[in-house]
Amino acid sequence: MQNEDVWLVVPLYNEAAVIADVVREARTVFPNIVCIDDGSRDASADIAEQAGAAVVRHPVNLGQGAALQTGFEYALGDPAMRYVVTYDADGQHQIRDVEVMLERIRQGDVRVVFGSRFLDERTEASLGKRLVLRAAVTYTNATTGTRLTDAHNGLRVLHRDVVEKLDITQNRMAHASEIVAQIGSMRFDGAKVAYAEEPVHILYTDYSRAKGQSLWNAINILAELIWR
Repeated sequence: MQNEDVWLVVPLYNEAAVIADVVREARTVFPNIVCIDDGSRDASADIAEQAGAAVVRHPVNLGQGAALQTGFEYALGDPAMRYVVTYDADGQHQIRDVEVMLERIRQGDVRVVFGSRFLDERTEASLGKRLVLRAAVTYTNATTGTRLTDAHNGLRVLHRDVVEKLDITQNRMAHASEIVAQIGSMRFDGAKVAYAEEPVHILYTDYSRAKGQSLWNAINILAELIWR
């Protein structure tokens, strides 16, 4: 089956309303999905499992960084895994974007592909949110030695070699910059990790905004970066 070497890692927290659709759509292309239920108070875990995902449960809420680290460790248990995709549970990511990013990484000249909202005009974000996220990426670039246009996009494709070296300790929003920082400092055969960006469409809905994709959430990201 195509894409057997890919695992989608999906942090999951109180997404019972949408997670079945997210998993079912993703599984039309990617058979291997693990949802990390991060202490949900609803039926998210059971619904994800019924939709066809593997589910790992955190008994209490530890944060998205911790959920991703758990998912990485789970995916590494599959010796056939070659690529991990970090993928949000709220329906804002597009499977076609993942396919394009995988086509890019399979060319073999990069070990990481980051999704970026700012490389085309498909993503409709408010001016305020764009300004705050640009400030965040400027700070991240200055402190990690990387050059990205969107450091806080949850859609990424990582080669197994990179996943094996990642060790996320920032459990809340600052984990995204920690991932970038660790990738920026990695070396393979004495050389820095090669990475690329691909344009992606983040679909902001009333549901996803209510779940934390607001301007205030972007401001919290920036604050965590500076005072972490």
